[in-house]
Amino acid sequence: MRSTACTSVLCLAMLVTATTAALAQAPAPPHKTWNVAVSVGIAATKGNSDTSQFNTAYDLTYDPQTRNVVKSNALFLRGTTEGILSAERLLLNARDEYKLGPRTYVFGQNLYLRDTFKSISHLDALTGGVGYKLVDDARTKLDVDGSLGGVWEKNLALPVKKSGAVTLGEKLQQQLTSTTTLTQSVNALWKTNDFEDALYTFSAGVAVAVSTRVQLKFEVLDVYKNKPPTPGIERNDVATVVAVVFKS
Repeated sequence: MRSTACTSVLCLAMLVTATTAALAQAPAPPHKTWNVAVSVGIAATKGNSDTSQFNTAYDLTYDPQTRNVVKSNALFLRGTTEGILSAERLLLNARDEYKLGPRTYVFGQNLYLRDTFKSISHLDALTGGVGYKLVDDARTKLDVDGSLGGVWEKNLALPVKKSGAVTLGEKLQQQLTSTTTLTQSVNALWKTNDFEDALYTFSAGVAVAVSTRVQLKFEVLDVYKNKPPTPGIERNDVATVVAVVFKS
């Protein structure tokens, strides 16, 4: 009996050792060079007022596991109230990052904004700077960055305004559960010839996975222009986005 028990324990120990070794030798999941997410959302209300909103966005990252990483994202919003256009905005950013170390990187980026109801025909800010990953692990990613460059703004019926530019940014991604992700970002753009003429953008959202490639996203977006180009234009615009996200 004792010999049989010892043999069973020995066999179990060998099985556990063999299984552990096999798992340790199992290949890691292949690295995805391209990560692409596309979202589409529609919202409408009926009753005392008829409103509708359409939004679409993309988020792209190209990471060939070298020092260089290319990122781009865009969001288009369009809304009507009682059949009349009441919101139209396109926000786009493209960035090229070059890693100097595990947490530090330099980057160049181009920010583009078109906002009909802020009388911004187009705003282009081309800047370069440095960023730092305050936290970078499987659950939490927190980046801060700053840059210098130039900004060109064209308002309706007004000539193009040119200036130097200073930007500061912060971006957080937090994995709350295996299916729920929290995102938040703040970006500020100041013109060097008039620091009061600043543009601030803020976003906060939650995405819940429906499957490995589909998410439901709820996000609040705030665009604040400290000096609107003409009187009567509101400084602040807040949009609520509900969308379905499709991931590659």
